[in-house]
Amino acid sequence: MNDLDTFSALLAPEGQSLLAELRDHDPADELAAATRLRREHPAPLVSAALGQARLRQRAVAKFGADARLMYFTPNGVEQSTRATVAAHRAERLAALGVRTLADLCCGIGGDAIALARAGIRVLAVDRDPLACAAARANAEALGLAELIEVRCADVTEVDTAGYDAVFVDPARRSKARGGRIFDPEAYSPPLSWAVEAARKAPVAALKIAPGVPHDALPEDAETEWISDGGDVKEAVVWFGAAQGGAGRITPGGRRATLLPAGDSLLGAGLPDPEPGPVGDWLYEPDGAVIRAHLVADVARRIDGRLIDPTIAYLTADRLVETPYATAYAITDVLPFHVKKLKALLREREVGIAVIKKRGSAVEPEELRKKLKLGGGRKSCTIFLTRVAGAPSMLLGHPAADAP
Repeated sequence: MNDLDTFSALLAPEGQSLLAELRDHDPADELAAATRLRREHPAPLVSAALGQARLRQRAVAKFGADARLMYFTPNGVEQSTRATVAAHRAERLAALGVRTLADLCCGIGGDAIALARAGIRVLAVDRDPLACAAARANAEALGLAELIEVRCADVTEVDTAGYDAVFVDPARRSKARGGRIFDPEAYSPPLSWAVEAARKAPVAALKIAPGVPHDALPEDAETEWISDGGDVKEAVVWFGAAQGGAGRITPGGRRATLLPAGDSLLGAGLPDPEPGPVGDWLYEPDGAVIRAHLVADVARRIDGRLIDPTIAYLTADRLVETPYATAYAITDVLPFHVKKLKALLREREVGIAVIKKRGSAVEPEELRKKLKLGGGRKSCTIFLTRVAGAPSMLLGHPAADAP
């Protein structure tokens, strides 16, 4: 029985019964469960059901409660878009007036689901038959089959004429290359092909890795870096000149969007701010802001400056609320010295330390071992960084905890 046959068996009544029985399955009891279930069901079906149960549990982090109803492949779990990010992109496309879309490299259909829920009719295309089977099953399971057509084909051979928009999510993992692919031209399909396909559509969005070099980005497109809960998840290259509405695309623009709140900052092309002395407040920009090279835009908003020309920490003399950076009240700015830090924390009865680093060779966990913090209840945030080129340590606490 091949993978596709086994997957089809999971959709049949016997497979559905097994999946229902394994809904709250504890992975620690897998051996016992497998032994028990194989007395009444074919071994390949039991293995497939157990594998699907594991994948569903892993997928909860991305898909929430939907994961309990969905179907996954190992690659599908790893490469699919987090539901909150997919929903943001789908809402932006809907705001641009998109009503029909070709989803190329759809995988198990995570983005197609979000697009359909935004009212967009989707052609979902992938060359992997198993991924296509999962995408169809997911559309059925979530009641979206009428809005999602799944087609198993090479995306480079699909005619997207007549669709309002194109979305391309090239594969960025390779077994042959041993994991993630960082060269955009090594994506499958290559970024250059995706860009040309996008330029033929009225509106297009290309999902790429957030670490993409800025010089690899097309200047006739807007690039948006998206973080969710402070973690940078992806970058999206948007095409569509003079598109209005809430999702307006700005060719050549660089944007940082922070979920779940949805705050979005479009860069103004500002020069890097000048460095200066550390003030009363330190600001740690969100990762999407840093990836989008918009630290200068945040500095203008808070009337701030860099602590070092090469470090993405900002400082200011007064507290200014901004969603694009986390603020900390700074109590001490000292040259890096482990013994002095240890003595100072002991004197202040600090028992809880949050250690952050940027531009420092010191590993936080190694430093934590050397500090040997006692049982005090007081907390402190320690920044290991450079100030005006010198290794330094800044001590403070989040603005929310400030008196």
